[in-house]
Amino acid sequence: MTGLNRRRFLLSGSGAAVGAAVTAAGPASAAPAAARPAGTAGPEAVVVTRADSRFGDLISGLNQRFVADPDRVVLPRTTEQVVDAVQRAVDEGKRISIRGGGHCFEDFVFHSDTRVVIDMRLMDRVSFDTDRSAFAVEGGATLLHVYECLYQGWGVTLPGGACYSVGVGGHVSGGGYGMLSRAHGLTVDHLHAVEVVVVGADGRARGVVATRDPDDPHHDLFWAHTGAGGGNFGVITRYWFRSPDATGDDPRALLPRPPAEVFIASAAWPWDDITKDGFTGLLEHYGTWLEEHSDAASPYAGLCSWLMPNHRATGDITLLAQMDATAADAPGLLRDFCDGLNTALGLADSVRVPDRVGTPARSRHFAVQRLPWLRATRYVGTGSPTQTDPNMRGKHKSAYHRKGFTRAQIDTIHEHLTTAGQHSRIAGLVIPSTGGRIASVAPGATAVAQRDSIMKVTYEAYWDDPADDAANIRWVREVYADVYAATGGVPVPDDRTDGCYVNYPDADLGDPRFNRSAVPWHHLYYKDNYRRLRQVKRRWDPNDVFRHRQSVRP
Repeated sequence: MTGLNRRRFLLSGSGAAVGAAVTAAGPASAAPAAARPAGTAGPEAVVVTRADSRFGDLISGLNQRFVADPDRVVLPRTTEQVVDAVQRAVDEGKRISIRGGGHCFEDFVFHSDTRVVIDMRLMDRVSFDTDRSAFAVEGGATLLHVYECLYQGWGVTLPGGACYSVGVGGHVSGGGYGMLSRAHGLTVDHLHAVEVVVVGADGRARGVVATRDPDDPHHDLFWAHTGAGGGNFGVITRYWFRSPDATGDDPRALLPRPPAEVFIASAAWPWDDITKDGFTGLLEHYGTWLEEHSDAASPYAGLCSWLMPNHRATGDITLLAQMDATAADAPGLLRDFCDGLNTALGLADSVRVPDRVGTPARSRHFAVQRLPWLRATRYVGTGSPTQTDPNMRGKHKSAYHRKGFTRAQIDTIHEHLTTAGQHSRIAGLVIPSTGGRIASVAPGATAVAQRDSIMKVTYEAYWDDPADDAANIRWVREVYADVYAATGGVPVPDDRTDGCYVNYPDADLGDPRFNRSAVPWHHLYYKDNYRRLRQVKRRWDPNDVFRHRQSVRP
């Protein structure tokens, strides 16, 4: 194993819901987009139509299964330009969709009914708003850009996803999860306010700012953007971030400070070295370990791990873990964690942990590096071909787990990972750890209802030939249906599982052929929070201007 397994590590678990959205108090309550000299006008929004050479680059996202053919793509630079773009589309009766980072797993942005795509990528500024004493991040900013700006400017960060090019618009509005979440919670746990362009019952578009303050008359709109996903209520033009327990006005003390250095441990276990008993032991041990170390007070709160059992035909079983290198006894804790995985597999391999930044320490299956935090974040975030290959096609399904897999589920997973006839470049499961500070927030305090899970599982396949679509989609559907066969083919909320992650959207959840349970798709995503979300929808988007196949229904 040489460093990060770049063939498989996708980190889609970072989370990437559809588009972006905007919130309410009226344009006058929003902080100015940027100071301009008196008497000057900023550049206009970019409007691209089919005759423009740029059109082909603006009508699809990361998943090349979905390509739109809109009448125009609008790239605004200011909230006012977003308002104008939305108003024109509404006046013309044209269907709108919103592109943030382009990582939506379904056709919620790039679908056949879309006539106007509002592409937020030119609104990507990160700044400190002295009026609000909070960090302002525009809705088109991507995660790595945000991390670099916050850390290089003020030494702080957000506990967001690892994929470098995911856009904050959809990522944050769906909850936001990443390598620092066990230590600092979800991204929305640090959200202070949001600006959204909405359309009222009168058909008029306007910008609104909604805040964390429960006395804010627009607080319901703020709450909806703490986990309901993008594309539901409007166009998110800006977020403001400030930790709820922060005091004072010093920007350096208003968001989490990441560790100065972290360990990055990557492993690859070849299938030829793994017996059926070893595979069972690995998944049982991993689930048990996560159950035992899910508390925020655990010495492992600074460790985030991603176990990736790949299909035998597409790769090894791999793991990526990040550990706070400044924590007490961090080298010993990391060594014990990694050695425990090897032991569960029935393999004799003692992991070596470097004591300084530099060359990785290697053992038979592991490579461990000690890196400065931002360098590690860049390394992990940009290391996956699924983020950089322009031809990738994919299918994804998700499940929150409150407990590890049962023995029957492990047997089913093993069977599907070892059968022949795989048509994908990458196929398998991604099993990141959750828990820690995530569970310290009540299920109704934000729109994220799944707070006490120990892991968030993704079932997925990636390929590049359209001729392989049917075979790969079928494989993902079959393994998922078989793992959750006892509950109707989906992970219903119960004592073991807790529904699905809205930032990994799966249109199958609304199809009775694939969801045979009595639990509707919206309960799998939102549980009891859906009723309140519908109330927000009726207030802020009564005409259902912002919609897709799984948007909140008014």
